[in-house]
Formats: sequence, C-alpha cells, structure tokens
Amino acid sequence: MSKQIPGKLQALCCCLIVTSLLVGTSVGFAPQKGVIASRTTRNAAIVAATVAVLDETSKIRELPILRPVKSGAQSRAEIEHMIVKNQRENTTAAEMHATELVLKKLGLVPADFQYAPFIVKLLTEQVAGYYDPRMQRFFVADWIDLEGQKPVMAHELAHALQDQHFNLRRFEKWPKGDSDAELAAHSLIEGDATLAMALYMAKNPMVALAFVRSIATTNTASEQFKQAPRALRETLTFPYEQGADWASVIYKRGGWSMLSASFTKLPQSTEQILHPEKYLSYEAPIKIQLPDVRNFLGHDWKKIDADVNGEWSLYLILDQFLNSPSESKRAAAGWAGDRYFFYEGPKAG
Repeated sequence: MSKQIPGKLQALCCCLIVTSLLVGTSVGFAPQKGVIASRTTRNAAIVAATVAVLDETSKIRELPILRPVKSGAQSRAEIEHMIVKNQRENTTAAEMHATELVLKKLGLVPADFQYAPFIVKLLTEQVAGYYDPRMQRFFVADWIDLEGQKPVMAHELAHALQDQHFNLRRFEKWPKGDSDAELAAHSLIEGDATLAMALYMAKNPMVALAFVRSIATTNTASEQFKQAPRALRETLTFPYEQGADWASVIYKRGGWSMLSASFTKLPQSTEQILHPEKYLSYEAPIKIQLPDVRNFLGHDWKKIDADVNGEWSLYLILDQFLNSPSESKRAAAGWAGDRYFFYEGPKAG
C-alpha cells in the first residue's frame, strides 16, 4: 500500500517543505523580497553557495567530497514537469490505477479520490529541492530566498555525498512486491539527510533563523498538503520524521560510521525504522506466501497488485477504525510480516 504514497523513491531524493517540521511548522516558503534577481544572477549565487555549503555539509556528515556538485534553480512549472516526467518513466498507468483502488478498498482515501493528479499537485507544492543521481545535480526552488535556502541545500548536498559514496542509483529499480522495505530504505536516505540538515542549522543559527522566517511568512503553499488524505500526508512525512528519529538513534549509538554502514546493511521494514532496536538486532520480517486464487474467482479476474503493508501501513489502516493513535500503534507493534494480493473483476472498480 505504501509504495506510491511517498512519491516513490524512484530516481530522485527530495527535500520537502514538510522538513520544516524540524522547526515546528509546515507552512510554505515566501518568495524573495524586493526585485527578483535575474535567473543568471540567481544561478551564479546558488553555484557559489553550493561550494561553501557542500564543504560544510561534508565535514558535518563526515563524507569527503569526491567530485564537485552541479546546482541550479527551477520554477514551480519546471519542478512539476520533472515530477510528471519522473512519474511517467517509473510508474505505469496500471500501477497508478492499482494503487488508487487499494487505497480506496482499505478505506484510506475517499471513494471519489483521484490519486494520480493529486499526487502531482501535492509534490509540486511540497518539493523545495531535489537531487537527481542520474544527472548528479541538485536543484532548489526558485521562489525561496537564498539565505533561507541553505538548509535545503545542505539536505540535497547530503544526498549528493550519499550518492558519491553509496551509489543512490542502485535504489532506482526497487524489486516489486515489498514497498514496505522500499519505504524503510527511503527513510534511511531521507532521515540521514534530514539529520545532517538539522546539524547544519544548529551550527548556523542565523541561517536557521532565515529558514524559519521564510517558512513562517506565508501559509499559501500548503493547501494541497492540508487537503491530502491522512494516509498520504503522514506517509509523505514518514521518511523525514520517523526517518530522522531513526537516524538520530543510530547516530547516537555509533556515529556517522554506523549510519554509513546502514547503506550496506539496509533497514528491512518500517518496523525496523519505528523500533530502531529491531534494526540493531536485525529482526527480519517474516516472508508470507499466498496462494493465487484466480482459478476460484474466474478467468476474467486479474491480480493487479501484490505487496506488503508493513507495520506503518497497518497502523494507518487500524487507526481508521480505532481512531486512537496510541492504541493503533500498540496493536501495530505486534506486526511480524504480511502480504496481500489485490484482484479486480470484470466490473469497473
């Protein structure tokens, strides 16, 4: 169920406006004050800032710079084009259809919800910057003030350093059928970068203040996030919130070297992210096998999805009925493994 909710790991590593959770708010960024600088002048300023922020992020994250990182700014239209292109290249229409039906059948979105167009609008609104491992380049949103942009740059440059040392492209083609493990890997990547960003802000209080001012100026850039069904909203933030909490535990336990080792010994489930002690003991999920029941359903039924929910999605499903996060989390914490098949019959829906 969770495979599409975070925008899919795909080929991009994004810094979302929801990373402002670090400073206690999830409102949008304000545009630059005064006269907007020309694109050439702005890009030149970003390139200069990249060199300085990359050097500092490298020292904070304890990963040497192996090569320079190219950077630039993009408009909302350009970021939306990137999101749509990435979605088309990495997700088929059939997969999007299946995701929408699964979300509806589990009661996590309204019956009239249209997943594909909504996720594009949501990510266009929320993406403040992204690093593309294929291009080995990062982009920041051109409506964010440069000083307030630097924490976003630290986040994206942490991804660039991850890529230089751990090869993020190996995560592009995630095996189908276990998106819970994919979300766990996504949480490692984003949690690591979010922790590096938080430490960068702690070392640069004036930059942190500019960041807070930027996100506190306007509330207009979070309308889609507010309207998103809870399952989409909370799973979108999962790699940043729970991922950062997990990364902090690993960092306190063994420093950056242990976090770096996690890119080899990947977390296997959201259970391991939610309960870091289960990662440290490497308590593996139980792999569930299911029989294919198409012969019982009829030849005109199709299996359109097969996946693992994991502890996180189980929590979201339970809480739709229990409406008690503490009870739902306690119940979901008993998760050991699961698998579902989703079949669609000859009648639409």
